[in-house]
Amino acid sequence: MERFQQLASDIVKLWERCGGDYLNGIKNTLILALVATAIGCVIGLICGILNTIPCAKNDPPVKRFFVKLIRVIVRIYVEVFRGTPMILQAVFIYYGLPYFTFNTVQWPSVWAASILVVSVNTGAYMAESVRGGIISIDPGQTEGAKAIGMNHVQTMTSVILPQALRNIMPQIGNNLIINIKDSSVMFIISFTEFFAAHRGAVGATYLYFPSATIEMAGYLTMTLAASFLLRWVEKRMDGADSYELVQADQLTMAAGTYSHPDRGTPFDERSKEERERIRQELKHGRTRGDR
Repeated sequence: MERFQQLASDIVKLWERCGGDYLNGIKNTLILALVATAIGCVIGLICGILNTIPCAKNDPPVKRFFVKLIRVIVRIYVEVFRGTPMILQAVFIYYGLPYFTFNTVQWPSVWAASILVVSVNTGAYMAESVRGGIISIDPGQTEGAKAIGMNHVQTMTSVILPQALRNIMPQIGNNLIINIKDSSVMFIISFTEFFAAHRGAVGATYLYFPSATIEMAGYLTMTLAASFLLRWVEKRMDGADSYELVQADQLTMAAGTYSHPDRGTPFDERSKEERERIRQELKHGRTRGDR
């Protein structure tokens, strides 16, 4: 119990001295994660659509060549950025630009480099998520859209993507949560996010574990808030639950099965027309042509 009291005392001391740095780091982390996730989703959406362009053997050779070229480029991009750590991607992109240009070209700010790194990394993961979401839609819907005259663009925008977007919403949430946590590696290029505030506080006070406790609580709070927000968005996309399921198919009601509340139908023996016809037949008999 004494150690917990000491921990609480150290946390209060840390917050009084470095609370502004922690809050600034939280703000920068959230901005970076939100902006980079949004840009990454756009990149992944474009790559996923390009990667699912239909290509048949009877298509023109030029189209088949460009479709295959696009798929190769997208595949290389996805494999490179999924197969390497984000911290090394940050080092390569931030320090590689001045290295290959002999320091003639520099990044305008560390913000631009950080957003680019996290965005392209997120886009690589989202590209496969979008591709999976698209191919998960029943092919019969694509065939039905083509049957009513829709082209590929109209089919994707009006039929496939709205359903695929709902299917990949959990993955978008996962990427946002991952970006909130993995943005901590941006300290390698001197980006002042939440983890950088922790490093600064430890260097000034040498209270490593109390500062790490603040970091754990801060990251957990941010990720839980993001989870609740995304669950709310998913429920909004699902629509309201206050609807009634159709219990009977109205199209199954064939002629003669429906009776008007007042007079029935011409095919109903309870209608006036049918009763009059039967009465005339019984009185005069049917002609041969009626038979």
